Amino acid sequence: MSGLRWGFVNHSILSKLVTNMELLGCGNLREAKIAKLHPFQTDGVQFKTIGQEELMSIVRYTEDHEYIRIEEDVAVLGISGYAQDQLGDVVFVELPEVGKKIQKGDFVAVVESVKAAGEVLAPVSGEIVAVNDELENSPSKINEDAMGEGWIAKLKLLDTSELDDLMDEESYAAFIKDNE
Repeated sequence: MSGLRWGFVNHSILSKLVTNMELLGCGNLREAKIAKLHPFQTDGVQFKTIGQEELMSIVRYTEDHEYIRIEEDVAVLGISGYAQDQLGDVVFVELPEVGKKIQKGDFVAVVESVKAAGEVLAPVSGEIVAVNDELENSPSKINEDAMGEGWIAKLKLLDTSELDDLMDEESYAAFIKDNE
């Protein structure tokens, strides 16, 4: 493959790839483990198509069981499946206001269950750009799908280096095991 130039089909997808690589701290495609791309030839230039599945989201966790999932240019915030399991049936969620600027460690939301109430703290600094209004009428979505439809807020990150202080999935699983 030496002597071939590399190109990308879609600049929008390239932009997303570069953003995800920066968030991962990757300096090149090899480090980003983009090995499953499907090459094709056009006029002597090697192109690779990049599907959405290749731009997998990045998930990080706090010791307080919040998660942050990076999706394109926003971070999705919620509580982990472990946290919702410990809380029991969620009956109320107090959501933050869109536009609110938060610093790492700031109070963001409240999740109340039949067992207890817990504060959701910001794992990273940013600005709230969306909230999951569906939780107002269906707080049980957190129990049903904490890491999916049970998300609490979306924010625009201010400092991506703060992600380095959080646990990846493997570290989080070990953290839970060590603290049970």
